[in-house]
Amino acid sequence: MPSAQPPNVGISAEHLGRMDNIIAESIEKKELPGAVVLVARHGRVVWRKAYGARAVEPQREAMTTNTIFDLASLTKILATATSIMILVERGEVRLGDPAVKFIPEMKGGGRDAITIEQLLTHTAGFAPDFDLRERWSGYEEAMKHLYREPLRTQPGARFVYSDINYIALGEVVHRVSGITLDEFARKNIFVPLGMRDTGFCPDAKIVTRIAPTEKRRGQMNYLGDTGANAGTEGDQWLRGQVHDPTSFRMGGVAGHAGLFSTADDLAIYCQMMLNGGAYNGARILSPLSVATMTRPHAVSENGAARGLGWDIATSFSSNKGDLFPMGSFGHTGFTGTSIWIDPATDSFVVFLSNRVHPDGKGDVGPLRGRVATIVAGSITDTTVTKAREEAANASAELLTSVARLNSNARATNTNGEAVVDAQVLTGIDVLERDGFKALNGMRIGLLTNHTGRDRSGRQTIDVLSKAPNVKLVTLFAPEHGIRGVADEKVSDTKDEQTGLPIYSLYGESRRPKPEQLKDLDALVYDIQDVGVRFYTYITTLGYLLEEAAKAKLPVFILDRPNPINGVDVEGPPADADKLSFTAYHTISVRHGLTVGELAGLYNDERKIGCDVRVIKMENWRRAMWFDSTGLTWVNPSPNMRSLTEAALYPGVGLLETTNLSVGRGTDTPFEVIGAPWLDGQKLASYLNARRIAGVRFMPIRFTPQSSVFKNENCSGVNIVITDRSRFQSVLTGLEIAVALHQLFPSDWKVDSYSRLLVNADALERLKRGDSVEGIAGSWATSLENFRRARAKYLLYK
Repeated sequence: MPSAQPPNVGISAEHLGRMDNIIAESIEKKELPGAVVLVARHGRVVWRKAYGARAVEPQREAMTTNTIFDLASLTKILATATSIMILVERGEVRLGDPAVKFIPEMKGGGRDAITIEQLLTHTAGFAPDFDLRERWSGYEEAMKHLYREPLRTQPGARFVYSDINYIALGEVVHRVSGITLDEFARKNIFVPLGMRDTGFCPDAKIVTRIAPTEKRRGQMNYLGDTGANAGTEGDQWLRGQVHDPTSFRMGGVAGHAGLFSTADDLAIYCQMMLNGGAYNGARILSPLSVATMTRPHAVSENGAARGLGWDIATSFSSNKGDLFPMGSFGHTGFTGTSIWIDPATDSFVVFLSNRVHPDGKGDVGPLRGRVATIVAGSITDTTVTKAREEAANASAELLTSVARLNSNARATNTNGEAVVDAQVLTGIDVLERDGFKALNGMRIGLLTNHTGRDRSGRQTIDVLSKAPNVKLVTLFAPEHGIRGVADEKVSDTKDEQTGLPIYSLYGESRRPKPEQLKDLDALVYDIQDVGVRFYTYITTLGYLLEEAAKAKLPVFILDRPNPINGVDVEGPPADADKLSFTAYHTISVRHGLTVGELAGLYNDERKIGCDVRVIKMENWRRAMWFDSTGLTWVNPSPNMRSLTEAALYPGVGLLETTNLSVGRGTDTPFEVIGAPWLDGQKLASYLNARRIAGVRFMPIRFTPQSSVFKNENCSGVNIVITDRSRFQSVLTGLEIAVALHQLFPSDWKVDSYSRLLVNADALERLKRGDSVEGIAGSWATSLENFRRARAKYLLYK
């Protein structure tokens, strides 16, 4: 990499120099024999310096900047995780794939449930390492141990940093690519990047440049083995032979350890990551792969986070120091190595040492963190605001991931049964409990339907009509009418119980008229949404805010749960030039917001200028599905009859504007799809072969009694959610759309798919035959932008 003077890239050379003394002090304390530190920013190396000695026994050798180090667990990142992501990009591996798909010998003992992503994030359930008390050697023997290694916890339940995870991933690379991990990484990572000094099992010709670690006897005192077994090798220095005892037994090539490299080679790799996957004309990863690798994945309820391979915020990330913000990432190695990369400041620090030399007693944990803090503190041309914004964005991602983790952890008990974990009070419950103080003395108009009711089942209409010092004057009804049973346009009418006028907002007009608002002091909204962009209740909400702003009336939102949780956000944001009654705003298909949060987002982003007042729920958490709230399910619309159908709706509902039945007119709308022209067995076979996470497909025949293909016999599939925590509805819907276009190109009317998808680029990619991954990847950036934009409107944790 090219070099630059620190001030030329906004770094204080004087401040960087402070690391000299602390490294010298650490060397003096014999915490390490020596080190090489490299710092870069904006693609330029500003600090490259060797400290102390490369070796102190059997004789002293000065450290040099081109010293080759045993990287230990940095192997997990540079070789293994990167290789896996390359295979993911190629479509040969999916993060949700079970590991036994590639290593079938692992089946049994609960290991069938382990996914590639869980291996990458150390949540697979394995112990930290093999127990080396048993004498064995050779790669094949290691694989035999892997095949029968017992799980300590259920997959996905707990973060335990484990070398076994990456031993398995290394074997996945081997089996998928047909070549060993070292060869795959050499051909696809190190050679293209020009990392000439990086590889496994270094050549004996360069041994004098390699920093030695321990003697063989010392190395064997780890993981249950003993130096007493060293024999005649006991006094042999490990120099060019891997220090990790398991990798050593495996011949020096393993997914968790075995790689050797220099500071300059690691700098190339770090810059490649900062460049979004490319360096000097060689592209190793796509920008989306880099983003996916480095996005925080919560691994504990307290906010500990890993990337895919990378450390972000766990007890292992002390090398981050005190100043690099959330959003930065890195990794350490047992021998005393580390890297830390910060996209916010476009900088990184490489710290390489052989702290285990000569006797395994060195400790650079505190030193690595102090060096990183000095590097971060030397950056002078960033701003407090920018640093906080970057940290806030990453923190919002982490909070979402924590909520998802908590949801998954609480979703089932040991028998796989649903668990109710709170008694949620909706907005009307809170308003009622507080004596209706927020509406005191007001004449109000209420937009509601049959879903507006309190915990005891009383409808909001009845509750407010009898509220003290509140006068309910007018009712407004959305699509399906005040009682939620109509499947066509609704006319104005009168409420049978109260005698109040009911103005339909799904008839001649879809907005309240000025004359309907003139005698009111406020408007109240209480309708249960289903968390999907094209569900029209939330468009009616937007129209209500607009008309209320014109009339200068406040709108009280009696908030309710998002029934399919407030964490998961899926699908393409709507094109701004294609907004309609089924796409009010440029939000994603599955928005992960409550109606109160949506009202805030609409009001702000569309500059409506309405006085929005949300009566918040109590005891609701973002990770909750409706069955965790203790509330009674009321069908939000005639064909939304269960939480399962609501979970399927974001993806399956997208298909219903095409010439396909989505089960309307059957007992299970949105759980089945079909058509007279469709071959259900063929479609089910195709989709099941795709191994879509959390869902299976069963061929069926059905005859709708109404709607599309009324009274016609249809062949199709029953969509069965098998794991709600892994199921992605919009992605599943896209999988079905791609299958229909590929299997039945002359029958399925693909152009009609655009009506609810509302994303021209995604439709065009579908029509030209792009893969599911390619289509979903096309909206990844806009979806990420929406995720970040929505964060400031979140009212609940």
